Amino acid sequence: MPEEPIAAVPLIDVCPLSDLPPGARVTLEHDLTDIVVVNCGGEILAIEDRCSHDDGPLGEGPLDVAACTLECPRHGSLFDLRTGRPRTLPAYQPVDTFPVVVDGDIIKLEVD
Repeated sequence: MPEEPIAAVPLIDVCPLSDLPPGARVTLEHDLTDIVVVNCGGEILAIEDRCSHDDGPLGEGPLDVAACTLECPRHGSLFDLRTGRPRTLPAYQPVDTFPVVVDGDIIKLEVD
């Protein structure tokens, strides 16, 4: 029986890496999901722009570059940008994170 080819993971362009300096963020929408892409001290990370506590706009909250967290501006839950897990209450459910690829100077997200 022949092996089935591995499907390519869809990539979407975000912006040039040079447009996202350390501490900066950009928000985009893909398939009705808002995503925040953050330069956390040189590490590019992407997380769903939604607090799991009340669906608030996570990307509008304060960014802690040293800890790589975003704080929900509504109730203060801290979310780990690497894992999507909340570090503080009232949120207790994680949100989605997305793999990031830097191709030349272009930041791309793996989405499916």
